[in-house]
Amino acid sequence: MTLFFLEHLSWVVALHIMAFVSWMAGLFYLPRLFVYHTQIAVGSEESARFCLMEKRLQRQIMAPAMVVTFLTGAVMASLPGVVDWQSVWWWVKLGCVMGMYGFHGACAVWRRGFSQGNNQHSERFYRFANEVPTILMILIVIMIVVRP
Repeated sequence: MTLFFLEHLSWVVALHIMAFVSWMAGLFYLPRLFVYHTQIAVGSEESARFCLMEKRLQRQIMAPAMVVTFLTGAVMASLPGVVDWQSVWWWVKLGCVMGMYGFHGACAVWRRGFSQGNNQHSERFYRFANEVPTILMILIVIMIVVRP
Protein backbone atom coordinates (compact mmCIF):
# COMPACT_ATOMS: atom_id res chain seq x y z
CA MET A 1 0.00 0.00 0.00
CA THR A 2 2.88 2.36 0.81
CA LEU A 3 4.32 1.85 -2.67
CA PHE A 4 0.93 2.70 -4.23
CA PHE A 5 0.71 5.99 -2.35
CA LEU A 6 4.34 6.87 -3.11
CA GLU A 7 3.71 6.26 -6.82
CA HIS A 8 0.57 8.42 -6.67
CA LEU A 9 1.82 11.01 -4.18
CA SER A 10 1.03 13.95 -6.46
CA TRP A 11 -2.63 12.84 -6.53
CA VAL A 12 -2.71 12.55 -2.75
CA VAL A 13 -1.19 16.03 -2.45
CA ALA A 14 -3.69 17.45 -4.97
CA LEU A 15 -6.63 15.91 -3.10
CA HIS A 16 -5.20 17.20 0.19
CA ILE A 17 -4.93 20.75 -1.16
CA MET A 18 -8.46 20.69 -2.62
CA ALA A 19 -9.91 19.39 0.64
CA PHE A 20 -7.93 21.91 2.69
CA VAL A 21 -9.11 24.80 0.51
CA SER A 22 -12.73 23.65 0.86
CA TRP A 23 -12.38 23.27 4.61
CA MET A 24 -10.78 26.69 4.92
CA ALA A 25 -13.55 28.30 2.85
CA GLY A 26 -16.06 26.95 5.35
CA LEU A 27 -13.96 28.03 8.33
CA PHE A 28 -13.76 31.54 6.87
CA TYR A 29 -17.46 31.73 6.02
CA LEU A 30 -19.18 30.14 9.02
CA PRO A 31 -17.99 32.72 11.60
CA ARG A 32 -18.98 35.45 9.14
CA LEU A 33 -22.48 33.95 9.07
CA PHE A 34 -22.43 34.03 12.87
CA VAL A 35 -21.62 37.77 12.74
CA TYR A 36 -24.73 38.39 10.65
CA HIS A 37 -26.79 35.89 12.66
CA THR A 38 -26.20 37.90 15.87
CA GLN A 39 -28.02 40.80 14.20
CA ILE A 40 -31.20 38.75 13.67
CA ALA A 41 -34.06 38.28 16.14
CA VAL A 42 -34.00 34.88 17.86
CA GLY A 43 -36.78 32.62 16.61
CA SER A 44 -37.45 34.66 13.49
CA GLU A 45 -37.86 33.15 10.04
CA GLU A 46 -34.58 34.75 9.02
CA SER A 47 -32.84 33.17 12.02
CA ALA A 48 -34.17 29.76 10.96
CA ARG A 49 -32.74 30.37 7.47
CA PHE A 50 -29.35 31.22 8.95
CA CYS A 51 -29.48 28.07 11.10
CA LEU A 52 -30.16 25.96 8.03
CA MET A 53 -27.35 27.62 6.05
CA GLU A 54 -24.90 27.16 8.92
CA LYS A 55 -25.86 23.53 9.44
CA ARG A 56 -25.55 22.66 5.75
CA LEU A 57 -22.23 24.47 5.45
CA GLN A 58 -20.81 22.61 8.40
CA ARG A 59 -22.19 19.15 7.69
CA GLN A 60 -22.13 19.02 3.90
CA ILE A 61 -18.95 20.96 3.12
CA MET A 62 -16.75 21.57 6.13
CA ALA A 63 -16.94 18.18 7.86
CA PRO A 64 -16.29 16.06 4.73
CA ALA A 65 -13.47 18.41 3.66
CA MET A 66 -11.93 18.19 7.14
CA VAL A 67 -12.05 14.38 7.06
CA VAL A 68 -10.43 14.20 3.60
CA THR A 69 -7.80 16.75 4.70
CA PHE A 70 -7.02 14.64 7.75
CA LEU A 71 -6.92 11.33 5.86
CA THR A 72 -4.74 12.55 3.01
CA GLY A 73 -2.46 14.34 5.47
CA ALA A 74 -2.14 11.16 7.52
CA VAL A 75 -1.32 9.16 4.39
CA MET A 76 1.40 11.64 3.43
CA ALA A 77 2.83 11.76 6.96
CA SER A 78 3.00 7.97 7.05
CA LEU A 79 5.06 7.69 3.87
CA PRO A 80 8.82 7.30 4.32
CA GLY A 81 10.80 10.39 3.43
CA VAL A 82 7.85 12.76 3.14
CA VAL A 83 8.15 14.24 6.64
CA ASP A 84 11.39 14.99 8.43
CA TRP A 85 10.28 14.18 11.96
CA GLN A 86 13.27 16.03 13.44
CA SER A 87 12.30 19.37 11.87
CA VAL A 88 10.58 22.04 13.93
CA TRP A 89 8.40 23.18 11.00
CA TRP A 90 6.55 19.85 11.03
CA TRP A 91 5.60 20.14 14.68
CA VAL A 92 4.54 23.78 14.34
CA LYS A 93 2.40 22.84 11.33
CA LEU A 94 0.88 19.91 13.21
CA GLY A 95 0.09 22.16 16.19
CA CYS A 96 -1.63 24.65 13.88
CA VAL A 97 -3.63 21.86 12.25
CA MET A 98 -4.75 20.69 15.69
CA GLY A 99 -5.75 24.31 16.40
CA MET A 100 -7.78 24.26 13.19
CA TYR A 101 -9.58 21.08 14.33
CA GLY A 102 -10.26 22.75 17.66
CA PHE A 103 -11.64 25.84 15.93
CA HIS A 104 -13.85 23.61 13.77
CA GLY A 105 -15.20 22.03 16.97
CA ALA A 106 -15.79 25.45 18.53
CA CYS A 107 -17.75 26.47 15.43
CA ALA A 108 -19.91 23.37 15.86
CA VAL A 109 -20.66 24.36 19.46
CA TRP A 110 -21.47 27.95 18.47
CA ARG A 111 -23.71 26.73 15.64
CA ARG A 112 -25.66 24.53 18.03
CA GLY A 113 -26.06 27.53 20.34
CA PHE A 114 -27.64 29.51 17.52
CA SER A 115 -29.89 26.61 16.51
CA GLN A 116 -31.12 26.28 20.10
CA GLY A 117 -31.74 30.03 20.36
CA ASN A 118 -29.00 30.26 22.96
CA ASN A 119 -26.11 32.14 21.36
CA GLN A 120 -23.69 33.23 24.10
CA HIS A 121 -21.42 35.55 22.11
CA SER A 122 -21.50 39.01 20.59
CA GLU A 123 -21.04 40.11 17.01
CA ARG A 124 -17.61 41.43 18.01
CA PHE A 125 -16.60 38.02 19.40
CA TYR A 126 -17.37 36.37 16.06
CA ARG A 127 -15.54 39.11 14.16
CA PHE A 128 -12.40 38.30 16.18
CA ALA A 129 -13.01 34.55 15.91
CA ASN A 130 -13.18 34.96 12.14
CA GLU A 131 -9.46 35.84 12.18
CA VAL A 132 -8.33 32.61 13.88
CA PRO A 133 -8.44 30.35 10.81
CA THR A 134 -6.64 33.02 8.77
CA ILE A 135 -3.73 33.15 11.20
CA LEU A 136 -3.55 29.35 11.44
CA MET A 137 -3.71 28.99 7.65
CA ILE A 138 -0.88 31.50 7.17
CA LEU A 139 1.30 29.59 9.63
CA ILE A 140 0.46 26.22 8.04
CA VAL A 141 1.30 27.41 4.53
CA ILE A 142 4.58 28.99 5.68
CA MET A 143 5.57 25.80 7.50
CA ILE A 144 4.84 23.67 4.42
CA VAL A 145 6.31 25.93 1.74
CA VAL A 146 9.17 27.75 3.50
CA ARG A 147 9.94 25.13 6.16
CA PRO A 148 11.84 27.55 8.41
